[in-house]
This record gives sequence, structure tokens and C-alpha cells, in this order.
Amino acid sequence: MTTNQPAPEHVRADADLGALTGERRHLLNLAYRLLGSLAEAEDAVQETYVRWYALSREQQDAIASPGAWLTRVASRICLDLLGSARVRRERYVGAWIPEPLPGRTDWLSGRTGAATATDAADPADRVTLDESLSMAFLVALESMTPAQRVALILHDVFRYSFTEIAEVTGRTPAACRELASAARRRLRAAQPPAPPAAHQAGLVKDFKQAWEARDITSLIGLLDPAATFTADGGGLAVTPLHPIEGGERIAQFIVEVATRVTGPLAILERTVNGRPGLMVRSAGTLMAVYAFDIADDRITRIWVVRNPDKLRPWTSA
Repeated sequence: MTTNQPAPEHVRADADLGALTGERRHLLNLAYRLLGSLAEAEDAVQETYVRWYALSREQQDAIASPGAWLTRVASRICLDLLGSARVRRERYVGAWIPEPLPGRTDWLSGRTGAATATDAADPADRVTLDESLSMAFLVALESMTPAQRVALILHDVFRYSFTEIAEVTGRTPAACRELASAARRRLRAAQPPAPPAAHQAGLVKDFKQAWEARDITSLIGLLDPAATFTADGGGLAVTPLHPIEGGERIAQFIVEVATRVTGPLAILERTVNGRPGLMVRSAGTLMAVYAFDIADDRITRIWVVRNPDKLRPWTSA
């Protein structure tokens, strides 16, 4: 015989804790895309939970949807961080590149549940999961205002309505819709459609083999004549302070890198932010992670991260 006795207080508390901690992956997915840094995303999520536990029990009980509250607070924290990040990155030594993620990550595609009919009306007005994690996408976000970035990520990737986004940004739903549209236009202009993953992997493999052979002619053939090579050392590793432009100059630099390295150089094929990339080791030490953008059968952009602070996930993977 069953009864309708309320669950003991400690059982309800455990259930509440489980539900809250279950939101962490979603929050980390959101914060990483907004900030382009796993370390900063972890800090933002930690601050979000600190603010939740700073509420009284009565205040927590009055919140109808703790998950929605956590998302709103995390988004506001990221919005504030994006404003200050622009100032910090102006003082950054050399180029700033988003922190690369190793492997085929199991990041969530977005928010659980359906969007409103209005927001779901045009499937073309969304970006896909793979695009939202690619290095090309994250770099393109850097050209947007913080509000545009938040509106695009929350709506296109995580399927939040513009009414909900308005609560985060402090703007009207109509203004948030325009922010997302402007961000989408910037994104489409900066990021041409990517070729199939297998084709990308083949070009990256060819690049790896040409690099190992120090074959400048083959490297030039794989690179777009107007290709760009951008490296991030953060003042902690030696890298070019400014982008290298032109396929021939990039090929020469790549071969010079291999020539200057003392000891065996291991160039390993790895998945970087969901796309084919390379990891470079010398004498067992991680030196760099390479991400690529490919269009029209040529490599158009190479991003190299050497800042050891940004390679932390790769040393523990």
C-alpha cells in the first residue's frame, strides 16, 4: 500500500543538488562558446553556482526553474566578461586565438526542448553544432559586439527565445532579434561553407606529410595563395607576433620551424574543435595545436596555439 507522504527533507535536498549539478555541462557548453576559453568558462560557471548558493532557501524555493535561472545568470556573467575581455586582449602579447578543444567532444547541441514557433520558423537562421565549435566560428565571434555574440549563441545554438534573451541583455526582444541577425550576417561573410569532414581530413593529412618531408612545393600547392597563418603564444612561447600572409611565405615558415626544432618532431593527426587538425610534439613535449579552415580544396587559414595555458586540456587528455 502506497502513501502520499512527502519525501524526507534530505531526499529532496539530494534531488535538488543532483538537478543543479546536472546543469553544469549545459552551462559550460554555453560559457565556452560565449568566451572562447575553457578556463574562463569554468570560472564563469563556478561564479554562477556561488551566486545560487548565496541565495537563502526561501529565495531558491521561489525560483520556478533553477535551470533557467542558472542559464540567465551565467549568460550575464559572460556578457560582463566579454566587455572586459576586449580590454585584456588589447594588451595580449601577439594574436589572441580561442582555446582549442581536443577530441570529438560530446558537447551538447543546445537547449533541451523545442523553441517557440516564431523562433523556429526559419531553420536557415541557425548555425549547426559543428559550426558553433569550430575554430573558424569562434574566431568570427571575436569581431562581434558582446551583445551580438550573446544573442547569436543563445538563440541560434541554444534555442532560447528572444524574450528570454532580452532578460539577459536588458534589451527588447526586437532589439535582440536584430542583434542576432547582424551577428549572423557577419558570420556568413567571414565563414564560407566548410567542405565534408573526410575531405578536410585528407587535406590536413597531406599537409602533415608535406611538412614531415619538408616539401615546400607540396605545401604551397595545399595552401591558398592568400592563406593566413596566425599563432598565439601569449608571451609564453615563441611565435610570430603578427599573422603571416600568403601560401608561399607560410610554407617557408612551416619548413623553417621543422628545421629549427632540436630532437625528433612528432606531428600527430587530431580532432581540434570537432574538425581535423594537428598536434605537434618534440621530444615528448607538447609544442602546439594546429586548427585549419578549408575552402575550394585549399587551406585558407591556419591557427596555431602555443600558449601553454591554453593547451592544458591537451596535456590531460
